[in-house]
Amino acid sequence: MTHTYRLIFDCPDQTGLVAEVTGFIAQHNGWITESAQHSEEGNNWFYSRIEIRADSLPFDVDEFSHAFKTLAEKFSMNWRIVDSQQRKKVALFASHASHCLSDLLDRWRSGDLFCEFTCVIANHDALRRQVECCDIPFHHVPVDKSNKVQAFDQMQEIIQGYGADTIVLARYMQILPADFCQRYQHQVINIHHSFLPSFIGAKPYHQAFDRGVKLIGATCHYVTEDLDEGPIIEQDIQRVNHSDKIEDLVRIGKDIEKQVLARGLRYHLEDRIMVDGTKTIIFY
Repeated sequence: MTHTYRLIFDCPDQTGLVAEVTGFIAQHNGWITESAQHSEEGNNWFYSRIEIRADSLPFDVDEFSHAFKTLAEKFSMNWRIVDSQQRKKVALFASHASHCLSDLLDRWRSGDLFCEFTCVIANHDALRRQVECCDIPFHHVPVDKSNKVQAFDQMQEIIQGYGADTIVLARYMQILPADFCQRYQHQVINIHHSFLPSFIGAKPYHQAFDRGVKLIGATCHYVTEDLDEGPIIEQDIQRVNHSDKIEDLVRIGKDIEKQVLARGLRYHLEDRIMVDGTKTIIFY
């Protein structure tokens, strides 16, 4: 993988913005390997992601930040510069279902996901052996109505202990507390086994079957305190028909869930997602 720095920013849209940013990079002999931008006409807001070859610049990330600060202030930017070789630290949450967790672990071991899986936290012990075979720490934290506050306090301590900056709910079947969602805003990624906003909550495939749907799907989104209503990252669907039984929908749906969650996590790891209120802008 080419070593790059990723410049991600958003700000009020205005004439000359792109020219000044690319001019700054060119002034320092920066070699742009990828560039994407989007302008939201509704609120006149500009979003951009630029990758620059690290070896083409005369400075490191910290020095880039110092040099770019004046230009960023001029355009009132929200911005960050990221070293592509710095692996994000990811904590995985799981319950009973293994398909999403297994798929992520397999992609990680094969090098398809560039990150560090710091730990797996589960409210059941069923997946311990599978996780520990990958030399990843497994933490069993039971959750019920009587201990929910204490359980999530314990989980936060575990996450902080590993320095995780991203949390993935690999079919973790517990609702996260509002303060947890707020603390990790736009850092918690969930897969919902339905094509949101349809069939939210429990047993979506049963709901879909009862409605006689012709398309089923899965939705990857950032978690907010509003259940299953966070900014959508990725979705996919597959056609079904009247002859498919509930178990067929579940089987087909599991395959979609794995692919959608993996794509959504990859976009996050590569800093391709920018949140615009209740929706996202994805620079594929």
